[in-house]
Amino acid sequence: MNESVRETAEKIRKLQVQGARNVAIAAINAYQTIAETTTATTRKQFIAELCEARELLFAARETEPLMRNAVRWIITQVEDSDERKVIELSNLVSSSAQKFQRSLAASKERIAEIGAKRIRDGSVVFTHCHSSTVTHTLAKAKADGKTFEVVCTETRPAFQGRITAKQLVGLGLKTTFIVDSATRSFMHDVDLVLVGADAIISEGNIVNKIGSSAIAVLAHEARKPFYAVTELLKFDPATLYGEYEKIEERSRDEVWKEAPAELTVRNPAFDVTPRDLIHGIICEEGIVSPQSVAEVMHRVYPWVFE
Repeated sequence: MNESVRETAEKIRKLQVQGARNVAIAAINAYQTIAETTTATTRKQFIAELCEARELLFAARETEPLMRNAVRWIITQVEDSDERKVIELSNLVSSSAQKFQRSLAASKERIAEIGAKRIRDGSVVFTHCHSSTVTHTLAKAKADGKTFEVVCTETRPAFQGRITAKQLVGLGLKTTFIVDSATRSFMHDVDLVLVGADAIISEGNIVNKIGSSAIAVLAHEARKPFYAVTELLKFDPATLYGEYEKIEERSRDEVWKEAPAELTVRNPAFDVTPRDLIHGIICEEGIVSPQSVAEVMHRVYPWVFE
């Protein structure tokens, strides 16, 4: 097994790589390294190497359909190719990886352009955890000349909200940082909620950082629009055929390292926000209703279902 793949998988598992987009990019980069360093001498050996890497990366984190879709697409390009020479197949992996990364970058810009239009002068935006796509959307709104504020949660237990807060302050945005349990106290003072997504499932529900669904309930109570800001390629096609999106449960030490041994400590990393609480999914195709996301996926990315 390529050592770069092992290192990448370990970084993903240990949360040294955070955010669905960054995880996908790390996996794509690992495949480019395979292409550059492979010792395979036959097409069969090369494809086996790609598949072995796939299993290792998929096991590193359960709730990462963007990464899984990226890896599947790269491997499919190789499997569908008539090339027999390893050097040509390696070049195909590299070019496919670069193409997928360009597509990701373009979608991020398009999402930010669309999402920024929902932020008005004087708005207060609420966000949770850390999403590079949400942060980019907020940056675009500021670049467009809008003046607004952001409220962001600390996002226990790993405190990813601190990443968001530092980035927003760096952008020159007035930012208020709160503990997760203070959400209801601030919800009536905000104008909209923007969160990322780690997965979109077939019914149009989203999987995101633990606490997102509670925030959606509070936004609904306060009659504030709750948007998921995400690439469509976080859609998990397996859920269309009856599979459940797995919810990763992480180490109890993240919650309380010195907890009594006999105490049960649960640490789910994500939860599911029902589509009825989601005002819209802000994606590269526009703002789509959660109920129609599978239809949009079939139209824009039909290869996901193959």
